[in-house]
Amino acid sequence: MTERARVALTGPPETMLATLCGKARDARSDHPILGDPWAARVLDQVDYDVAKAGMNPTSAAGVALRSRWFDRWTAEFLAAEPTATVLHLACGLDARSLRVEHGPSVRWVDVDLPDVVALRERLLPRPDGDYALVAASVLDERRLADVPADRPVVAVAEGLTMYLHEADVRRLVQRIAGRFPSGQLLFDVYGTIGIRLQRRVTAVRTSGSRLHWGLDDPRAPLAWHPRLRLLDDVRSVAVPGIEEFPLVGRLQMGLLARIPRLRDVGRYLRYAF
Repeated sequence: MTERARVALTGPPETMLATLCGKARDARSDHPILGDPWAARVLDQVDYDVAKAGMNPTSAAGVALRSRWFDRWTAEFLAAEPTATVLHLACGLDARSLRVEHGPSVRWVDVDLPDVVALRERLLPRPDGDYALVAASVLDERRLADVPADRPVVAVAEGLTMYLHEADVRRLVQRIAGRFPSGQLLFDVYGTIGIRLQRRVTAVRTSGSRLHWGLDDPRAPLAWHPRLRLLDDVRSVAVPGIEEFPLVGRLQMGLLARIPRLRDVGRYLRYAF
């Protein structure tokens, strides 16, 4: 029997394991939303107490639906720009580079912290084609500068921005929009109410993480760079696909969507530049 990989992560890097648990639970369900076969395979190789993730059927469905949206947006961009660069920031143990079909002319760059990259290299195969796995903070300007800026780029930051401060998110957006010839930025955000309620998120609480940045107005980042345009603003409690949630989840999301203070708890955003 293969020895399971021991995990000694804390803080935000540990929360990627909760995301992995959610996707694995979805993949093993009778009616998967994302249906990522890699998630279940990777989770089986990790020595991790899944109870710490706090993933019930509804939260697992939420994780799966969010990833499906970002997969679709990424695939749409690559269909229009088949020689583009994909810059997957804070990739964790996500298998997007294996899930999203892309041709050999696509340059795919996954980025995460060194400890996460070491675990990823052990647990996930490298996709074919022009692929790089970069061990660095997403805020390391020198490493971003190593990525060639000769193509359009789609930068994907799923489950990242809320762990950063606003100034860090702003600089990251400015560097990408200012460096590449054109592209899209895909990321999700918590609203300020989501930041205030962060201790209710099991994975945040058990990992010792802290959430910092919340965004209530998706047009506010347009002031960060003159090239930015808002393409999509989707509330996480009312996103198409929630009809695939378990009954309890559908009822919960429907209630949240009707409460003005809570309906902006989270968003999926797509910007172009």
